[in-house]
Amino acid sequence: MSEVDRRYLDTRLPLDQRVDCLVSQMSLAEKCGQMLHEAPAVERLGIPAYNWWNECLHGVARAGKATVFPQAIGMAASFNDELLFRVATAISDEARAKHHQALKQGYHGQYFGLTYWSPNINLFRDPRWGRGQETYGEDPFLTARMGVAFVRGLQGDDPKHLKLVATPKHYAVHSGPESERHVFDAVVSRQVMNDTYLPAFEATVREAKAASIMGAYNRVNGEPCCASPTLLTKILRQDWGFEGYVVSDCWALRDLHEHHKITKSAAESAALGVKHGCDLNCGCSYEELLTAVKQGLVSEAEVDVCVKRLFTARMRLGMFDPPEEVSHASIPPEVVNCPGHIELAREMARQSLVLLKNDGLLPLPKELNRVLVVGPNAQNVDALLANYNGFAPNMVTPFDGILEKLSVGSSVHCVKGCDLYHDEPVQKTQINWHLAKDTDAVIAVLGNTTELEGEEGEVALSDGGGDRNRLALPGRQQELLEFLLASGKPVVLVVMGGSPIDLSWAQEHVRAILFAWYPGEQGGAAIADAVFGDDSPAGRLPITFPKSLADLPPMRDYSMLGRTYRYSEAEPLYPFGYGLTYTTFEYSAARVEDGAAIATVTNVGQRASDEVAQCYLERPASAAEMAGPLCPKRSLVGFTRVRLEPGKGADVRFPLPLERLVIYDQEGRPVIAPGEHRAYIGGGQPHRPESGAVAATFTPVPFDS
Repeated sequence: MSEVDRRYLDTRLPLDQRVDCLVSQMSLAEKCGQMLHEAPAVERLGIPAYNWWNECLHGVARAGKATVFPQAIGMAASFNDELLFRVATAISDEARAKHHQALKQGYHGQYFGLTYWSPNINLFRDPRWGRGQETYGEDPFLTARMGVAFVRGLQGDDPKHLKLVATPKHYAVHSGPESERHVFDAVVSRQVMNDTYLPAFEATVREAKAASIMGAYNRVNGEPCCASPTLLTKILRQDWGFEGYVVSDCWALRDLHEHHKITKSAAESAALGVKHGCDLNCGCSYEELLTAVKQGLVSEAEVDVCVKRLFTARMRLGMFDPPEEVSHASIPPEVVNCPGHIELAREMARQSLVLLKNDGLLPLPKELNRVLVVGPNAQNVDALLANYNGFAPNMVTPFDGILEKLSVGSSVHCVKGCDLYHDEPVQKTQINWHLAKDTDAVIAVLGNTTELEGEEGEVALSDGGGDRNRLALPGRQQELLEFLLASGKPVVLVVMGGSPIDLSWAQEHVRAILFAWYPGEQGGAAIADAVFGDDSPAGRLPITFPKSLADLPPMRDYSMLGRTYRYSEAEPLYPFGYGLTYTTFEYSAARVEDGAAIATVTNVGQRASDEVAQCYLERPASAAEMAGPLCPKRSLVGFTRVRLEPGKGADVRFPLPLERLVIYDQEGRPVIAPGEHRAYIGGGQPHRPESGAVAATFTPVPFDS
């Protein structure tokens, strides 16, 4: 056996030379082995075993101790991409620290690597989708801005080494049905692709320089996403200039022959994946690559392209460099779940809370004599965690937070009230016993957990695959709520969940409603901060809450007609961008100048609070002529979160570059409609009284597509 050429370890050489040096010394079998997510060691070349599968959707997941931040949909409700960047930076600190400590212990196992399969930037186009909780909501612009912030925070800004590899997923056009994801063909026009499903992926590739992309299970217009010449070659690499590697969703390549019936064998599926740009297989199909090469289905040269992309990523992470040359390798283990990260989790949870209703009941005084906390989520840690979660040693449930917040002279009791979703009687006798004790206020903590919405096959009360088939409060929670209201006591409703819930009855009858999502390890503390006035909730809904499932198109319809605030004509229960605070903001002096929409926002209330200022664009009538039925009614084109003391004001400014004014005609071409455009700036969507939006008109210069 010839002597090993170890120039690939020479950090003075250009990266491509180092990669070529290493890969050129590998046998075909060794190269094929490196294209599996559980890549074996190649001891003769000094290549350690490496497991590419790691998760960090809202904190390092499935790897023991870590800071648990709110679920992604909750972080989207903050409308604060700068805060999300800080969260992603903290997550990447913890991931690096855990990785290097594991290496010191001689451990190379799953979930302790540096290549992370996050964020999920699919569009939450249908509120029934069980995995919608993992996304940043229904709006392409909001999703893109949050996705870019998250990718940048994970990958870092070191000019030589990536901190982590971020992997936006699931590319593309993927959002249910979960039960059909292995067989489904999403039929989508080029117009809808460009307008809705691709912008966030393009932004994370072009702006954030994501080093990896994960393909989806489904087909798009007949092509399986993980072996799609249109998605992987034409759009991703040729149009967007992507230079990283593509990984399949787990066992998605097996679907090519077992479910999509595109190929007839695992060897054919493996060959098709390589030919169309899938570099890494989560699963086992690439075990057949050697056979595929021998059968002439794919060439070794094509395999080499994939392997070089993978080792480029590993070298960019510093895996073959001396630790002293990799700045991220010195992050200490003590950073994991450190006090600073715990406080950051609490701040993100605070900013995620959405106040849906308040007739003056909130905030409650801390000196109440007797408080009753009721509900299946009051002490339910699962309602904090969501899915793809890590584990923190000191999870704060809503009851924990309330207990900590009230005066030591207060009496606080907690009753489950009813089961989360099983059809068991409401505990009326036990509740009545507490209510008879001159209770001053009742805090009901209801909603869902990931037992009831989630990934394929994991949840109860679903359509059989993870997607919800009803929006109502599960089990007998509605009966419990009505029983509590009938007592005549003041009731605060706190709702936990990862997607819209039908709160029509509560909106009419309950005095105060706070939506808390799956708020992470400090969720209970954040809820108590809001309920008792140490913080003014100011989150906004990143998805529309419909009044009824009857208002939604069939879930299998990917056309977007009738979906989301941009295309639906149905009156929602709560609109996208909606949320209240404990004070009042006033908008004035809207204008468009120097390529930006600007307005003044003033806190005219009595309390300090954040405000989420939003800028929406309404286009002239000519837009409908160009785009047809899929001309957006309005589009979010800017947002910012500002904090203002009572009586104080500030200008908010939203750049309006031409790409934010674009719509897509019926052929999928970008166009700017001729005529007068209107920019609305306010605390929510225009034409809604709570938003206070003011408008300015301007006429952009159209361009030829």
